[in-house]
Amino acid sequence: MQHLVVVAHPSAESFTMAVTRVYVGELARLGHQVVTCDLYRSGFNPVLAAHELAAGHPGFVAADADVGTAQRLIRRSDVLTVIYPLWWLSMPAILKGYIDRVFARGFAYQARGGVVEGLLGGKSCVLITLSGAPLPMLMERGRWNAVQVLQDGHIFRSAGFGLLEHLHLDRIEPQLPMGLADEHFERVRSCAVRHFSGSDAPGAALGLAP
Repeated sequence: MQHLVVVAHPSAESFTMAVTRVYVGELARLGHQVVTCDLYRSGFNPVLAAHELAAGHPGFVAADADVGTAQRLIRRSDVLTVIYPLWWLSMPAILKGYIDRVFARGFAYQARGGVVEGLLGGKSCVLITLSGAPLPMLMERGRWNAVQVLQDGHIFRSAGFGLLEHLHLDRIEPQLPMGLADEHFERVRSCAVRHFSGSDAPGAALGLAP
């Protein structure tokens, strides 16, 4: 299968980037093809320009080159995995800009009369997020439900993706104990194995190459 992994963290030495390397390595071990899009290291421009609002409509301008490249990577992929920290219970600004620009009308969705139709059906998605706050605390205060509604549902499911899993790694703080780090790494490996190993992998019934 073809995987696109999009990651957003400004520090190459962050735990988010370490998680990404573990996940990508496990996918490769399982025999999958992986392209990684590191938004910060690639210098992705997150600022939506006025002319891009017309992209995707007949008779208007086509997507800018960087957006066109990002959209082609999604089209060629069977699975999109997005890895990012939760800051103020939301995604980093650069990733929000990626969504704004790449998940454009006419590519990721169409809307008529207020009804949104996802255009990326048939593709799967995995979300891996990280936070300092323990997940039970987020759940008790209703914040986790907000994440699921706004990010899982309103963005990825609305675009047509089949969301396989939203894996959340919590208690991520400076000087993270090695034992907890190893536990999180194992959860990430298990996520990849759970969804993309053998005949249970998405697309296996369609005869897609492993």
